[in-house]
Amino acid sequence: MPTVKMTVNGKAVSADVEARTLLVHFLRDALSLTGTHVGCDTGQCGACTVHVNGKAVKSCNALALQLDGAEITTIEGLATGDTLHPMQEAFRDNHGLQCGFCTPGMVMSAIDLANKKSDLSDSEIRAGLDGNICRCTGYHNIVKSVKAGAAAMRSGQGR
Repeated sequence: MPTVKMTVNGKAVSADVEARTLLVHFLRDALSLTGTHVGCDTGQCGACTVHVNGKAVKSCNALALQLDGAEITTIEGLATGDTLHPMQEAFRDNHGLQCGFCTPGMVMSAIDLANKKSDLSDSEIRAGLDGNICRCTGYHNIVKSVKAGAAAMRSGQGR
């Protein structure tokens, strides 16, 4: 079996994997990082979104071996100790979650969106999160959360 090496949440990791191992399964099964959720396995729901070299990627669409040498950040890698990332705080403070299943992917996508453009309109947020599905909310509080999180990141509270 081939070996994959990458940096995940700031730590160097390596493991032998089957060539067909998806990044989402590598993270969950080999590294026990279960915050990255498996929703649809087709890239349509966004629950598996992580950052690969700083960009949002649906990890059910990427083979682990394709990302050999990459830097991966999962939802578990956002907080610093007990201090949440500003986007995580914004989702908590603005009730941007209900069951929580979509939340990790939403947060990861929202951070990427805010990094691309810090002052987002409601319609830009809705369009930017189009590939992330939430079955519980009407998205109103998610949009509010992304706006608040982006503002906090813009003011220097985030990364």
